[in-house]
Amino acid sequence: MVLCLLEQLTDGRPQLGEKYRELGAWCVQEILQHVQAKRYNIVDLKRKMTAEKLGRFRERIRTELDQVVEFWLKYSHDKEFGGFFTCIGKDGKVYDELKYVWLQGRQVWMYCRLYRTMERFRRPEILEAAISGGEFLQKFAWVPSAGSSGKCAFCLSRDGRAVKVQRTIFSECFYVMALDELSRVTGDQGMQTEAERVMGLLVGWARGDSAGLGRPELAGDTPVNSMAVPMMVLCLLEQLTDGRPQLGEKYRELGAWCVQEILQHVQRGGTAILENVSKEGKELPGCQGRLQNPGHALEAGWFLLQYATGHGERELQRVAVETFMELPFRTGWDPQHRGLFYFLDVDGHCPTQLEWSMKLWWPHCEALIAFLMAYAQHKEPALLDRFTQVYDYTFSHFPDPEHGEWFGYLSQQGSVVLDFKGGPFKGFFHVPRCLYMCERLLDGLIEQPCDP
Repeated sequence: MVLCLLEQLTDGRPQLGEKYRELGAWCVQEILQHVQAKRYNIVDLKRKMTAEKLGRFRERIRTELDQVVEFWLKYSHDKEFGGFFTCIGKDGKVYDELKYVWLQGRQVWMYCRLYRTMERFRRPEILEAAISGGEFLQKFAWVPSAGSSGKCAFCLSRDGRAVKVQRTIFSECFYVMALDELSRVTGDQGMQTEAERVMGLLVGWARGDSAGLGRPELAGDTPVNSMAVPMMVLCLLEQLTDGRPQLGEKYRELGAWCVQEILQHVQRGGTAILENVSKEGKELPGCQGRLQNPGHALEAGWFLLQYATGHGERELQRVAVETFMELPFRTGWDPQHRGLFYFLDVDGHCPTQLEWSMKLWWPHCEALIAFLMAYAQHKEPALLDRFTQVYDYTFSHFPDPEHGEWFGYLSQQGSVVLDFKGGPFKGFFHVPRCLYMCERLLDGLIEQPCDP
């Protein structure tokens, strides 16, 4: 009101304007103080609301992780032959005794990581199970007669006899992950040495010397670069070099190669991420070339973000978030029923994969890790909104409140299609890794509150 009166009294009266100049300045400062105070109150309120939201996320995620761990501790251990059952029904009953090496290695790795880095999981039964699983892998997984120099089996009988060998690098990848992480827990140098030996083999296969895989070269078969290969090698580099600067230096060039190989999958002027490209990094014809896997791209996003952060590559950090997270999320999110599609065709054709429209557990796990990791680094509210969007769908559809653990395979509409908790490809890995990583990210965010 005083400022209003000054405007009235001084209008057209310069002498009065001079007389009341100091009073006018005082009025302005008083008003600004109130505006500033109100602004700070709003900021404080937003900060408090964000902290409360993060706390609710952490509480649910922590509880869920505990329940998932207990499910696998209770139902998956083979106490007669060692290793783990992974074909487990919704209520915990084992429905098949085959043992898949991917999942054996993943479960050893996950147990060891929990035991090594989270105090509440430093339990004897977890360590004993990890050691048992590692011994089973070392004794049975490697098949000397496979390929040109030996390979890991894809599938074993319950007592460890080889059933099937794939002509890919992925069984070896999870064998390496398991032995390296177990060596960190037990101090067994021999396990680390074995992990590095097999790492050398699979890197050679990945970088072009694929004869060791036992895969025939066929005249009509177009050579393909799958994004899964450099992604997995980059994941292994993160595993092997963590806390080991000498190995970090040894594998520096390989890490840069992995990044460039992954970036080749960004096609069509940066508007699409394609699962397969040519050996020269070009788009391939046909269904294979048009294939998109949103969950895989999101997983690549947090792999790249983790690498870029560790190497101080700011531009790669930007690409990881904007291209490998935001882009596949926008194209992969189902606007009608929510959730992420499993596969898409970049030109809008119906993908030939019969499960393309289904909502699978693991892409949602990767999206949760990706957006929370990005938010933890950049503090952009939009990234937390993305995380919340995926969280709301994931936690209202996949967890089983009756028996524990998560269903893995939903229809496009979100109903459970396959009700088992474990199978040939779903084991103790994507769900607990997601929950574990998100809990740790949330711990960091809550301990160091950020601006909303």
